[in-house]
Amino acid sequence: MTRRRRTAVCVVALAATLGLSTGEAAAAATVMRTKSAAAAAAPPEHRNADQDEARNEGGSPVGRWETQQRPQLLQAFREHVYGRPLPHPDAVTYDVTDLGATGDGAAGQKVVIAVTGPAGTARFTLRLFTPAGREVRGTFLLIDHRSAVDDTGSTSDYAPISQIVGAGYALAALDAGEVAPDDPGRFRDGVIGAFHHPDAELPDNAGRTIAAWAWAASRALDYLHTDDATAVGVDPGRVAVIGHSRGGKAALWAGAQDTRFPVVVSNNSGAGGAKPADTGRGESLDALTSAFPHWFPPVYRAYADRTDTLPIDQDQLLSLVAPGRLVVASATDDATADPQGEHAAYTAAERAWALYQLPGTGLPNTAWPPATDRPYRGPGMSYHLRTGSHGLTTDDWRFYLDGDLFRW
Repeated sequence: MTRRRRTAVCVVALAATLGLSTGEAAAAATVMRTKSAAAAAAPPEHRNADQDEARNEGGSPVGRWETQQRPQLLQAFREHVYGRPLPHPDAVTYDVTDLGATGDGAAGQKVVIAVTGPAGTARFTLRLFTPAGREVRGTFLLIDHRSAVDDTGSTSDYAPISQIVGAGYALAALDAGEVAPDDPGRFRDGVIGAFHHPDAELPDNAGRTIAAWAWAASRALDYLHTDDATAVGVDPGRVAVIGHSRGGKAALWAGAQDTRFPVVVSNNSGAGGAKPADTGRGESLDALTSAFPHWFPPVYRAYADRTDTLPIDQDQLLSLVAPGRLVVASATDDATADPQGEHAAYTAAERAWALYQLPGTGLPNTAWPPATDRPYRGPGMSYHLRTGSHGLTTDDWRFYLDGDLFRW
């Protein structure tokens, strides 16, 4: 038998009470319902009083990065690639059902998250599986674009719950298809429809499916900060956002925007993810935006035949994760995703971690290809190149689970 309970956070009411904007109130609501995370889970900041002053004044390399360059890069990716994100919802509710023990050694929760915007309310599901009777070492928040995880869990290589909980970790699976259907004719039917009236034209610079999935990952993280989640062992300071392929694009964008994620995992994310826009290999920007016009806004499609004029590239997206841990995984036979290009972007992004005194990619050098089927771990970056084709496999999960990703 399941137990059901309902919790709500009314952001509008909180804003009125505290005299804040809706966005400020949403952030405050998260803090108010959050238990303290373990200090060891947060990325190191390498700061002292002098560094704090320099940061605040933008007088140090880190200060200039955090106060000038990073915000400018974020804005550029919003303007030219992913589109404007959805705002914080006016209200959020969590309808939580305890699923009890599963056959794979996990205890489950089903959470229906309802978000309300000016055009209505949308609902999507987060399923949380924690190791029964064991301490949770960390949580992997999977942007599940395949809707592969249901109330009974999953036995697929893509989301092997028994392997994950057996290693002492939790899996939180976000049903991306409910957030924004992966369909050019229906992608507005989820959360986008709560903020943009269906009868109105969607602005060219508004985020589409990838941006909506990334936004929903942050709303799922909001839930993982609540008492209902921490009561079953989740430490909100030890949550890795992970996605494969199109889900990997969304995971990178989520981690770039939301610095509460201490770990960001891109698995075979390819074009629009870890792959640079113009390598001459793999899926081109033209092919990507033609085949999947609902993933990115028209402003990105406009660069299809002139990628050399894009003012930013994907190594800069990866750098936005710093000083959190970035994990990039590729596969040798995944020609569409261009593993060589992903590797080049990964190594180029290292300069951001060097600012935080976390230099090094873990790789012996920048030569392509590195040795396959082994993990590489630097102070703030991790990488592996798996033998085989496009996919999220139990071998990939083994590298993630054994990778000590929440330690710097």
